[in-house]
Amino acid sequence: MKYLCLTALALLCLMPGTLLSQDSIPKRIYTTSFVEGLESPKIDGLLNDTSWELVAWSGDYVELSPQENTPPTEQTKLKIVYDEKNLYVAFRCYDKDPDGIVRRLSRRDGFDGDWVEINIDSFHDLRTAFSFTLSVSGVKGEEFITNDGGSWDNTWNPIWYAKTNIDQEGWTAEIRIPLSQLRFGKGANQVWGIQSTRRYFRKEERSVWQRSPINAPGWVSSFGELHGLKNLEPQRQLEIQPYVVSSFTTYEAENGNPFRDGNDKQLNAGLDGKIGVTNDLTLDFTINPDFGQVEADPSAIALDGFQIFFPEQRPFFIENKNIFDYRYSTSQSLYTLGFDNIFYSRRIGRSPQGFANIEQGEFSEQPDATTILGATKFSGKTKNGWSIGLLESMTSEESAKINGPNGDREQVVEPFTNYLVGRLQKDFNNRNTFLGGIFTATNRNKTKNLSFLHEAAYSGGIDLKHQWKNRAWYLNSTFIFSHVTGTSEAINATQNSFIRLFQREGASYLNVDAGRTSLTGTGGNINIGKAAGNWRFETGGAWNSPELELNDIGFQIQADDFRHYSWLSYRTTKPMEKVRSYTLNYRHLASFDFGGNLNDTRFDVNGFVNLNNNWFINGGITYRPLIFSNFALRGGPRLKFPSQFGIRQGLISDSRNKLRLNMTHTATWGAENALFNYNINGQITYQPTNALQVSIAPSYTLNRDELQYVNTSFFNDDSRYINASIQQQTLSFPLRIDYILTPNLSLQYWGQPFISRGIYKNLKYITNPTASQFNNRFQSYDPTQLTLVNGTYNIDENSDGNVDYSFFQPDFSFVQWRSNMVLRWEYIPGSELYLVWSQDISQFGDFNQGLFEGLDNNILNTRPENIFLVKVTYRFRR
Repeated sequence: MKYLCLTALALLCLMPGTLLSQDSIPKRIYTTSFVEGLESPKIDGLLNDTSWELVAWSGDYVELSPQENTPPTEQTKLKIVYDEKNLYVAFRCYDKDPDGIVRRLSRRDGFDGDWVEINIDSFHDLRTAFSFTLSVSGVKGEEFITNDGGSWDNTWNPIWYAKTNIDQEGWTAEIRIPLSQLRFGKGANQVWGIQSTRRYFRKEERSVWQRSPINAPGWVSSFGELHGLKNLEPQRQLEIQPYVVSSFTTYEAENGNPFRDGNDKQLNAGLDGKIGVTNDLTLDFTINPDFGQVEADPSAIALDGFQIFFPEQRPFFIENKNIFDYRYSTSQSLYTLGFDNIFYSRRIGRSPQGFANIEQGEFSEQPDATTILGATKFSGKTKNGWSIGLLESMTSEESAKINGPNGDREQVVEPFTNYLVGRLQKDFNNRNTFLGGIFTATNRNKTKNLSFLHEAAYSGGIDLKHQWKNRAWYLNSTFIFSHVTGTSEAINATQNSFIRLFQREGASYLNVDAGRTSLTGTGGNINIGKAAGNWRFETGGAWNSPELELNDIGFQIQADDFRHYSWLSYRTTKPMEKVRSYTLNYRHLASFDFGGNLNDTRFDVNGFVNLNNNWFINGGITYRPLIFSNFALRGGPRLKFPSQFGIRQGLISDSRNKLRLNMTHTATWGAENALFNYNINGQITYQPTNALQVSIAPSYTLNRDELQYVNTSFFNDDSRYINASIQQQTLSFPLRIDYILTPNLSLQYWGQPFISRGIYKNLKYITNPTASQFNNRFQSYDPTQLTLVNGTYNIDENSDGNVDYSFFQPDFSFVQWRSNMVLRWEYIPGSELYLVWSQDISQFGDFNQGLFEGLDNNILNTRPENIFLVKVTYRFRR
């Protein structure tokens, strides 16, 4: 705590004059009118309906960027009317050169070319809003805004209608938003927050209806107001969306394996539904859901033992995900365990955690994923500030099929499981204070051969955010807990798991209790900061206790960690002669374990510059003077690493160009020549027409580390933590082609060859893990002590001619090819047809081959698995 207080005091002293509240800016008011006695506007983009004459135009947009609070190059104005079922918005976007209007096509949520946008805070909670964006080419985009503009979720997909038209004055847009797609409470006279933004593509200029200073603490809280909404009738949404999906898979047949005969066929059907319980609370349900992903996960390989985070891509879980998002350890410093989350939806429907035990001559078929029998989700936000979320899902028992000389049998590899998540949050104090909580439960049926799994896992948390000085200052605090139960085998495995390693040598504050049948842990985060003005800062502390365990339904990288962090930033608000804007950041970190050991210190300076030609340049340097790891030896003692120094630079060209570039490179050096890591990656995008875009994003990484863990063995009752020098090279070439025929019809292709090759040399074992000199921490094996036989190293440590211990040769070459081609047609709003062709090759190759030779032999000369899929959905709505 003393570190946190001292840092906060120092940062405050560095910011003279920044404690003053922001200037008060008058709220603009637009008064709408109910369409009565006239026909509602016809959505054709022409704006010639008589009903538009009920209200006046409202213009006088002001520039947001690059030159805030100045007249824009071209003006914009809007009108808003409504009827019993819909809200209508009209835009007139003036342009002196209509032929110069940029009409690029993209998929939904592409936000390319010239566009106009309306944001609606129908709750008027000054924190959340619905965003509707329409490009001049007719491409629609929607986002659900939360955290006062801190988060924009484009996975929200409402049904709405829009048309545009280009004329001699510029272009016009006409929008119809069904009230059922918005959320609002009852009230005879309602006030909503509204904001409108226009992108003037040729100058990469943004202008807004309601002035919102760049240095404001939030976005939604700065909205203007929409008045005139009288006696709105809440619309109870009812949507039913059945689907049918058929797939055909081909692959290389395996001789004698009845489960791999060369092809598989599958036909499936299910139902998704949405019921508006009230106008602001919705019940979603799914029966036999199709949770196939159109996008494949990117290729990745990790040697450090930590799990890799992949984002959710399944529609049922991503809609309204902001309510269930409980990343309790986030920070502006980026030095917390920011991916840690009490609820990680990809645990539901995960790959089975058990494996079939097969004997000689037997074959098995393992399910790729756990079947989700059904799921329901009750979520929304009430007018009086309650955010509510309740999710429950059941997954079936899964069994591996086994075939052999003694006939067929099955073995359970995943038990029947019930998942429950509940989330509640309340706004107080004129929307300046937020208090909430979350609770999760995972309950599994007992299964004898899966006794290593927890029978039950519970977690929960309490969160508080308080803002003051016109939301310029904030205090965040979160406290969480976990409690897991199971057999002594399961809890013993949890104590010894990689993220905590209670058994590690030298950790006297930890001990393994082999008889335990439960484990309870805590975690949390507290920080204070300033979110407005040129100078901004944050400082705080976060912790995960050694016993914390979230991975049954959450995502947790490591336990046994307490860290203090700080962030200080300066950003410009006005452009200069050659620079549109720039930002400078300073960050630092000190990380401890619960034994009081200081394990990591980091200091980082970084920034970016946006030039007047709309190019971006960014870069940074990081220095880590002290580094220890409790995990590097996989249960061995705490290991000291040499200090590290790193640099990174990036270059992004003007995104408006038809040919554009995005390139980044990073390099890290370890003291005493113990480490060198280098990565260079880039993306080249070419858009020859408004409808076609091609991009390639090659990436190359070189990792040379003198201490890479290999294995743990024993010699004369002493542990041998075996390490080696590794040179790992990773290469990938993702290719993406988007051809947008119309805003509702697109053809997309993505393909990625990937290879990661690691060669281990100079085998050694750890002797003094915390020695001050790097070379004194290990003892290298003499070549006479090593014998490599059929992929196994045999070690004769005492040179008596007998093998003392052995381990597998760790060299590897992992090769993967993944691709997707997707034809998507939204034939009516909300109803879609997908035609998908996917390919996959994932295998280990010959590590003696180079990168390109390995790609050639393992991709071009290998038959891929081909998946052909047709999916049709139809949305019924009332």
